[in-house]
Amino acid sequence: MVLIESSEGEDEIVVKNEPKPSSSSSPQPTETKQVDGDDSDGFETASEREVSDEEGEEDGTKNDAVTSQEEPQHSEKKEERVELMSEGEVIVDDGSIQEKAMAEANEAKVEGNKLFVNGLYEEALSKYASALELVQDFPESIELRSICHLNRGVCFLKLGKCEETIKECTKALELNPTYTKALVRRAEAHEKLEHFEDAVTDLKKILELDPLNDQAKKGIRRLEPLAAEKREKMKEEAITKLKEMGNSILGRFGMSVDNFKAVKDPNTGSYSLSFQN
Repeated sequence: MVLIESSEGEDEIVVKNEPKPSSSSSPQPTETKQVDGDDSDGFETASEREVSDEEGEEDGTKNDAVTSQEEPQHSEKKEERVELMSEGEVIVDDGSIQEKAMAEANEAKVEGNKLFVNGLYEEALSKYASALELVQDFPESIELRSICHLNRGVCFLKLGKCEETIKECTKALELNPTYTKALVRRAEAHEKLEHFEDAVTDLKKILELDPLNDQAKKGIRRLEPLAAEKREKMKEEAITKLKEMGNSILGRFGMSVDNFKAVKDPNTGSYSLSFQN
């Protein structure tokens, strides 16, 4: 006769045999089966055919049933392994954690977009920062992070913080080098700061990615003269500073930079100084 007992404090069924005075066989192992009834977990309860009744060798009494686990069977279909946990033990599913974090980050980004539309740029910055913090270590979040960095850059642009815009757009481009929107916004920030050459560089990169981009073409035509003008202005300022420095040194010897003439080499375009009285 087979009795099924529920072990206290555990989710398993133990199959045990009642002693039979007339039977004579060897002790048998019994199998465990989880209460949830899932047949695909690799654990099965022994059937009555598999369970034999035995008496002890000397006293004629039945031995206690023993709970055992079958060795895994090799078959064409891969069997799912189930890990038995002790009380209080928790299995952490990394995939579920990442999915939850990605969902929360997307929600924060959407909230940031709504705040941006309403002109609440500081609040939007906070939401985008929260989204970035949630998924900063996930490789799957590259696109989301690049978007959040760009959106933060636009917020800073609206707040007049162009240097911060450049930093955020640069981070977006580090994640996605072909992100033309980030190049556009960074070029805009450079222009506001009168970094005309840097702005032209970004616009030319946009044309490399999108040769038909009319806005980039117009921007280059407009900014290149400004960049050239600023280069000349910076050159003049540098020469003035060098003259001041030279006069401070040469003055000790009764000379000035006016005693020297800069002569341009037509072949190389470089300059040399010649002394003149």
